[in-house]
Amino acid sequence: MTADSQKIGQLISEVRKQRGLTQTDFAKQLNTSQSAVNRIENGKQNLSMEMLGRISDVLNRELLRINQSGTINFKIEGGRPLSGEIVTKTSKNAAVALLAASLLNRGTTTLKKMPRIEEVNRLVEVLASIGVQMRWLSGNDLEIKPPAKLRLDKLDETSARKTRSVLLFLGPFMHLFGTFNLPYAGGCNLGKRTIQPHLFALEEFGMSIHATRGRYEVTVRRKAPREVVLYESGDTVTENTLMAAAKTDGWTEIHMASANYMVQDLCFFLQTLGVKIEGIGTTKLRVKGLLNINKNITYHPSEDPIESMLFLSVGITTNSSLIINRCPIDFLELELLKLKKMGARFELSQRYKAANGQTDLVDIKLLKTEELRALDEKIYGRPFPGLNIDNLPFFVPIAARARGKTLIHDWVYENRAIYFTELSKLGVEIELLDPHRVNIVGPTKWRSADVVCPPALRPAVIVLIGMLAAEGTSTLRNIYSIARGYEDLAERLNSLGAKIEILRDF
Repeated sequence: MTADSQKIGQLISEVRKQRGLTQTDFAKQLNTSQSAVNRIENGKQNLSMEMLGRISDVLNRELLRINQSGTINFKIEGGRPLSGEIVTKTSKNAAVALLAASLLNRGTTTLKKMPRIEEVNRLVEVLASIGVQMRWLSGNDLEIKPPAKLRLDKLDETSARKTRSVLLFLGPFMHLFGTFNLPYAGGCNLGKRTIQPHLFALEEFGMSIHATRGRYEVTVRRKAPREVVLYESGDTVTENTLMAAAKTDGWTEIHMASANYMVQDLCFFLQTLGVKIEGIGTTKLRVKGLLNINKNITYHPSEDPIESMLFLSVGITTNSSLIINRCPIDFLELELLKLKKMGARFELSQRYKAANGQTDLVDIKLLKTEELRALDEKIYGRPFPGLNIDNLPFFVPIAARARGKTLIHDWVYENRAIYFTELSKLGVEIELLDPHRVNIVGPTKWRSADVVCPPALRPAVIVLIGMLAAEGTSTLRNIYSIARGYEDLAERLNSLGAKIEILRDF
């Protein structure tokens, strides 16, 4: 029992009583037992951030606010072999697109098993601020009911500026407003990320975007293009174009579309709403829009291949034997082939369908591998069906284990490869050739270190992976970047045998 857990438990007990709830009533709403509630209120139950979020929702009270510096730290006892099974959670990138797409529907949308992560939380806050009724149900299901009219004048700009995903509101908003403003998008610090491709695509539907004074000023004079060629095959650009086409009369052809996992999930969701889409999984999509969408639907977003890859990287870097369940195999095939050629050992189950009835999943049994070898050719990401751009960083700690020199080319982002060099603090011999390329020479003799988390999601996680491999005690400071994209990651890694202590300043 800690002083913090006692304070939190006492606060929960006081607020519960103020709400007129018995422990039994409270337990029922939390989908847990009365004895568990009793342990919580007496400071004898470890509380994950997910459970704290659920308690806050039931009590309608924010129980904790992290201090102004935003500091949550991980203390990691590394060098421990891991074992056991882990289940891949719902895709973060699909989840944020579906939150935006729910605005196309005048009926009630229920999204199943949504990730309770900071990126999703920020968009939920934005939607709630403009009048959308957002209600978390048991099992992390999220119920979304739009109002008769959105109140954009009430939009929570603080939350909006913390996530680049707010750009995904451009497509839905164009069907609802003739003019509107949207705050500049935030998110990971990965260099200059232009919105020009969004502008070029959406102007085909009659939207003009003018950037001024920290916001995008948008004017819409709607028209129905028969064909839209995307300036780049970006995921969010394709999603915005899909949402623009979804309520545009007639057929729209989208050329040079992304076929990535989150785009396919959005297509399946739009089909559930009644929108006709042809060519899913290809770079040419044909969309027949519906001017009026008013359906009560329930949709299951698919699992996250990037999270599956994270646990593959954890297991291989720490030379552990793990089973990673519910992995979207179509978006991991090339990654697995490259890992196989490096010497990694694993077995795949038969394919089976995700709850959306479309995505193919497998279970991956990762076996211990005593020695890895560097690939002769460079490792680089590209749009699907290439090696996923978000999976590329996970090859950095794997390459650090491999014998020989690995060239990793991260051509998409200006800054991300620079953050890879943080692994040198953990003993990795890594050379920055330019802002996009690093050479890694292994095998690494890992050492513990105290590191401030890079301000970008994947680079932050690979530092954590390196710390799991390094014997001794490491500290990873200010892990907000990780919390943006991964739910209860420390607790889940601890379930596999890691020893990560969460240090919070309240």
